[in-house]
Amino acid sequence: MGQLKGSVAYITGGSKGIGKAIAKTFSCEGAKACIVDLNEQGLYQTIEEFQMEGLDVTGLVCDVTKREQVESSMEEIVRTLGSIDILVNNAGLTRDNSFHKMTEDDWDLVMNVHLKGTYFCSQTAQKYMVQQQFGRIINISSVSALGNKGQANYATAKAGIQGFTKTLAIELGKFGITVNAIAPGFIETDMTKATAERLGLKFEELIEEKKKVIPMQRTGKPEDIANTALFFSLKESSFVNGQILYVAGGPKFE
Repeated sequence: MGQLKGSVAYITGGSKGIGKAIAKTFSCEGAKACIVDLNEQGLYQTIEEFQMEGLDVTGLVCDVTKREQVESSMEEIVRTLGSIDILVNNAGLTRDNSFHKMTEDDWDLVMNVHLKGTYFCSQTAQKYMVQQQFGRIINISSVSALGNKGQANYATAKAGIQGFTKTLAIELGKFGITVNAIAPGFIETDMTKATAERLGLKFEELIEEKKKVIPMQRTGKPEDIANTALFFSLKESSFVNGQILYVAGGPKFE
């Protein structure tokens, strides 16, 4: 406990799923966690839940595809909490469909949230990190970056995040900033529940199918990704930079 004491973390898409688990883990380790989300109702429900548990968590409504909102939210965090030490680019969504049926709107939305959002947040946060000569940027990619049926838009965006991660690691390393990415496999979240619905399966049925092909013979939990994000956030991880860590229960996706 207390491994992140004194750190300030800015976590996008933090009201549920992986982002929520990361915010909780970081807060339990002593960080001041600020979660930002476009879903105002979900955001404040999560903040209330965390505060009832005694966790030091704050929240701001923010659309990561709007530069001015990203900049103003980070300015507020720095003004009230003093710094931004850790950025987790987690905000994301899916608009799955066969490629020949995929609309331009669904393509653009996925690209904007995953890629433009990650770009805006990283570019804004790095200004503060460069000034303090320390920072941790953690991007959430996916095993879908290697290709996945019905996810041409999502797979492309997540692959882009991997190239983005490695490039930023090269450019920002000299400032004491590490940039790494986590590529989750099948994690039990609302997003994968939506996948089950798209496939016409009950969520429990999809979980059982996935267990058969995962070497660990279980599906992932949001906490599995949160623990990985914690590792990348530590000061002791300062020589780990530009890495894509597949957290998928086995070597199939590496």
